[in-house]
Amino acid sequence: MNRTTFTAEHRAFADMVRAFIGKEIAPHHERWEADGIVDRAVWRAAGAAGLLGFFVDERYGGGGVTDRRFNAILTEELARAGASGPAFGLHNDIIGPYLTDLTTDEQRQRWLPGYCSGEIITAIAMSEPGAGSDLQGITTTAVRDGDEYVLNGQKTFISNGILADLVIVVARTDPAAGHRGISLLVVERGMPGFERGRNLDKIGQKAQDTAELFFSDVRVPVANRLGAEGEGFRYLMRNLAFERLSIAVAALAGAEAVFEQTLAYCKQRQAFGRPIGTFQHNRFVLAELATELRLGRVFVDQCLIDAALTAETAAMAKWWCTELQLRTVDRCLQLHGGYGYMREYAVARAYLDARVQTIYGGTTEIMKELIGRSLGL
Repeated sequence: MNRTTFTAEHRAFADMVRAFIGKEIAPHHERWEADGIVDRAVWRAAGAAGLLGFFVDERYGGGGVTDRRFNAILTEELARAGASGPAFGLHNDIIGPYLTDLTTDEQRQRWLPGYCSGEIITAIAMSEPGAGSDLQGITTTAVRDGDEYVLNGQKTFISNGILADLVIVVARTDPAAGHRGISLLVVERGMPGFERGRNLDKIGQKAQDTAELFFSDVRVPVANRLGAEGEGFRYLMRNLAFERLSIAVAALAGAEAVFEQTLAYCKQRQAFGRPIGTFQHNRFVLAELATELRLGRVFVDQCLIDAALTAETAAMAKWWCTELQLRTVDRCLQLHGGYGYMREYAVARAYLDARVQTIYGGTTEIMKELIGRSLGL
């Protein structure tokens, strides 16, 4: 498909990203999956290659590029390579806007150079054991005490939880104020009372560290608050649209990669004396997937260039593309037969890695609820 969304400059960037993945990620990813975590060195390598914080102002070590299509290219290439370990998309697409839009100049000088170089790895702590999609249900508290907040609570399912040097924590600074009592605090590695739990044993995305985090009387300076006190919920809602679009981008690229691999497999795998793709049922399955993927591609590419992307449109992209990814990997695995059940085949790993896509960043059900409300229902 001829994608007019990207220019020659974008395509050159994609070539560079593929070369980086081939050199710095692909040779190590199997070991990282066994270890449950990537090497910090790959983050520093990504920083040196200009793949982290390229949208950050040059004064702080970034590239000063605000074109989100570059973010999408990095996300797509990682997804196509099945490189689920290095959470560069989380760092760039999800956490980046908080650190560029809500920070003071003093905070930018403290954090952004390391953020761009890969010396500082980031995470955002929203989910709790009793609060996932319902952010208003969080119970982590931060009580003001002079020039500090005293932070107490627990978070779970935190991507980059083990590696993170800087964690944006969603906490209640005014328990009586509902969603207006939520603030964002930056907790840094080494702060007394900040502890990491186990690296959670997931069914997929094994190389990406996901952890429990514990906060026991952690004294966080007021100077580490992002934005205004009590405005955290509004900030979260403002950034969720692009977070969800980023997930849609990854889901669609991952689905396309599995489809391409499966199409090639169906052309060469023989059964009853002919390629399995020539059987009418299999040919129809592949035709259906090709059509659905094409439709998804047109929609997502349009979202990428929509400067006024709404939360509802992002929700549509997120639920459609993640559910499409699940359908695609499931049907492609079936076409591989018994080989599809073997982890040495990319389709098996993709099947496991894809399952979380309809859950994190807001479940499919939550996406449909948002869309439904936007219709006045």
